[in-house]
Amino acid sequence: MRRFEWVAGVDTRELELPIRQTQDAAGYDLCALHDVTLPPARVTLVPTGVRARMPAGEFLALYARSSLSIRYGIILANGVGVIDADYVDNPSNQGHIMIPLLHFGERDIRIARGERIAQGVFTAFSLTDDDSPKTQRRAGGFGSTH
Repeated sequence: MRRFEWVAGVDTRELELPIRQTQDAAGYDLCALHDVTLPPARVTLVPTGVRARMPAGEFLALYARSSLSIRYGIILANGVGVIDADYVDNPSNQGHIMIPLLHFGERDIRIARGERIAQGVFTAFSLTDDDSPKTQRRAGGFGSTH
């Protein structure tokens, strides 16, 4: 099963779960859960209020929207985000997808609630023939796999 869900307890009024803008688009647009100010030269984690379910053997790749970098000098701080299939049910944050944005401008930039800030692409991956993970279950939330 592959789908987006709201994280329990977030205010979702006037927001919608991630959607593709066109029939042939690969990415699902993720939006800011609330208004956020991005100061220059700092990383800001922007909550989306969303989590993603996907089958084993897939991950959700997060990419910056090109319009953010072109118009405002904003990029994903980690280049590309990786949301693993086992992130969705972790107890520390319910799998809440947070987008780390880095602003290269000289003045604060305001991101409005509901503004599209990233796009997620469900992606299949392969394993090595001798794969042996260190553990079977995720123990934490954002940034927890070392």
